[in-house]
Amino acid sequence: MSFELIFLFFAGFFGGVLNSIAGGGSFITFPALIFVGIPPIIANATNTFASCAGYMSGTYAFRKEIADHKDELIPIIIISLIGGISGAWLLLKTPEAVFREAIPWLLLFATVLFIFGGQINTGLKKIASNHRHASSIGGILLLIVLLGVSTYGGFFNAGLGIITLSYLALAGHTNINTMNGLKLLVSSTVSLIAIALFIYNDVIAWYEGTIVLCGTLAGGYVAAHVSRQLPQKQVRRFVILASIATTVYFFFDIYAG
Repeated sequence: MSFELIFLFFAGFFGGVLNSIAGGGSFITFPALIFVGIPPIIANATNTFASCAGYMSGTYAFRKEIADHKDELIPIIIISLIGGISGAWLLLKTPEAVFREAIPWLLLFATVLFIFGGQINTGLKKIASNHRHASSIGGILLLIVLLGVSTYGGFFNAGLGIITLSYLALAGHTNINTMNGLKLLVSSTVSLIAIALFIYNDVIAWYEGTIVLCGTLAGGYVAAHVSRQLPQKQVRRFVILASIATTVYFFFDIYAG
């Protein structure tokens, strides 16, 4: 029992660190919950509950960066709530095998989008300057993308941070600390509404989840401050490496495991 407690706490801590800096912490916490014997669907819901503490503490740590984008916050929060509850509902209605097989492909798409998001955004700006209605159409499409990202997050929390960073890159953000703050805001909102549905359906393992939650709370807050001190290029490289590693992991786990 003491080994399980220590194991889950440190899994949560390192997951919280990774979530706050780059996303992808669920690739530590979700397998850890499976390892101690939690069934996959319950482990997934429990992981969302446990990761939320790290998201919220990280969001608070990045509050200054988030405050610089006040005009974006209301639509981001509303769409994140809608997507989060939709994704959680789909999770509870979908067989596990179906969404597990889609995960590596979604992560591959997100990784490519994050790496080339700046170039894509430059191309969209050129289109907007040449076509009068392109910018408004682009804004609507970005809201649809955010809805898809939020739905994914409610459906399966692993990789939410990386996919959210990809959306933010596509939306034109370039400051990695601002992107991390907004990413954590989206992750917190999606997770909170999904957790409400999971509680209603009684699919959270409270003891194990609370241990991991304590770890993510500590790790997320510590990492947010460390991230702010690092050069942006190094943090971006770390994000890319983390996204590639998690994508390879899931391809191997699902297709070769």
